[in-house]
Amino acid sequence: MRRKRLRRNRKARAMRTFAPSQREVLRDVLLSATECGSWLTLRELSQLTQYGEASISAQLRHLRKPKYGSYVVEKRVRRDLVVRDVERGAIWEYRLAKKDAVGTPRNWTSNVLPTGTLPIDVAAAIATPSC
Repeated sequence: MRRKRLRRNRKARAMRTFAPSQREVLRDVLLSATECGSWLTLRELSQLTQYGEASISAQLRHLRKPKYGSYVVEKRVRRDLVVRDVERGAIWEYRLAKKDAVGTPRNWTSNVLPTGTLPIDVAAAIATPSC
């Protein structure tokens, strides 16, 4: 009995779409939350991204590695939260910050600004928050 060989469609293979990895999704969510000044728990991250809490915790460890960006993962105990009897422990919340590379030059201004002028429009910045 002869088997037929299936022909592969080369066009379909060339049109693959890029799907971001779980680590990239978590990085983007946490960086945008950090820009807004908020902290997220594993449960909140799980609800936002549809990934499991244990998997998110592992990816947070990976984000600390130089291979994945050397991010600073900050964590703290969430305060002012009513904890259900089932959980009984501390609820940790996380945020992500980019680590400054050692030896990178910083853009410090050495020019003296005239009194009464600011480099940005403060009134516009206060009126339109980014988050």
